[in-house]
Amino acid sequence: MALTATPRRTAPADAPAPASRARRAARRRRLTAAGVLMTPFFALLVTVFLIPVATAVYLSFYSDDQPGLGFGPERTVFVGLRSYTAVLTDPTFLGGLGTVALYCLIYIPLMVAGALALALLLDSGVVRLRAWAQLGLFLPHAVPGIIAALIWLYLYTPGISPVIDLFAKADIHLDFLGLHTVLPSIVNIALWSNLGYNMVVFYAALQAVPREVIEASVVDGAGPVRTALQVKTPLIRASIVMVAMFTLIWALQLFTEPMLLSQSSPMINSRFSPSMYIYDAAFTRNNYGLAAAASVVLLLFTIALSYGVTRFTSRADAKEAR
Repeated sequence: MALTATPRRTAPADAPAPASRARRAARRRRLTAAGVLMTPFFALLVTVFLIPVATAVYLSFYSDDQPGLGFGPERTVFVGLRSYTAVLTDPTFLGGLGTVALYCLIYIPLMVAGALALALLLDSGVVRLRAWAQLGLFLPHAVPGIIAALIWLYLYTPGISPVIDLFAKADIHLDFLGLHTVLPSIVNIALWSNLGYNMVVFYAALQAVPREVIEASVVDGAGPVRTALQVKTPLIRASIVMVAMFTLIWALQLFTEPMLLSQSSPMINSRFSPSMYIYDAAFTRNNYGLAAAASVVLLLFTIALSYGVTRFTSRADAKEAR
C-alpha cells in the first residue's frame, strides 16, 4: 500500500504573524492615547500663543493712514517693515530694553541665589517648624501682583509710609522712588513676591537628592556648608537652570510694578520698559501696528536670550560629562 505525504499548509508570505499584529495594535492604542492626552495642550498652545503671535505679526505690517494731507478718511494700508524700523530706531524703546537688561542683571542673581540659600537652609534641618517656615515664605507669592505693588507703593510713598517715617526719626532720609533707587525698589517687590515660590521649587529638588550621597559626604569629612555647595547644589543644577530661565522670561515682561509706581514717581515714564512701551503705543497713541511690531521684537529678543541660556548650559553639561 502506497503512502502519500500531505503537503503542509503555510501562511502566505505577506500575512502578518499574530505577534506582529498584536504589536501594531498596541502601538496604535498608545498613539491614540497620546493624541487624546496631548490634545488639550495643543489646543491651548494654538489658542493662547500661536494665534496671538500670528495676529501680532500680521498687524505689524499694517498701519492706519489718512490720505489727502490728513483730511481724508482713515484707512488701513500695508506698510511693510516701517513699524519695525520705527521701533528699532526709537530711543525710548531701546532705553526700555536697557532698563530691563539692568533689571535682569540685578534681579535674576538675587532671586536664584536667595531662593537656593533658603532651600538649602530648610533642607539642612537647622530651621525649626519647617512647614510653617515654607508657608510663611510662600504666602507672598499668593498675593496678586497688583496688590503686592500697591502694598509696596504705600510703603515707598513719603508722607504716608511708616517705614520712611521710622527712618526719618533716626535721621535717615530715604527716597525709594528716586533716580538711583527706583529700579532697586522694583527689584525688591519682585523678590518679595517670587522668592518663596522658587524656594519651594529648589526645596522639592533637594528632597529628591539621594540621602546616601549626603551621608557619604559627611563620612568623608565635609561640613554642612561644603555639603550644601559642593554636593547638593550640583545635583539640582537642572532645577537651577529652569528657575533662571523662567525668571529671565518673566523679567523681560516687566510691567505691573513700574506701571503702578509711575503714579508716584516721575522717574518712571510711560515707556519705562518694553511692555509699557507696547501698552503706550496701543492704548495711548492708538498705533496698533507699532505696538504689534514692538511685541514681535520683544518676543524674538526673549527667544534669543532663552536659546542662548539653553545652549550655554548644554555645552557646560557636555564638558562636565567628558
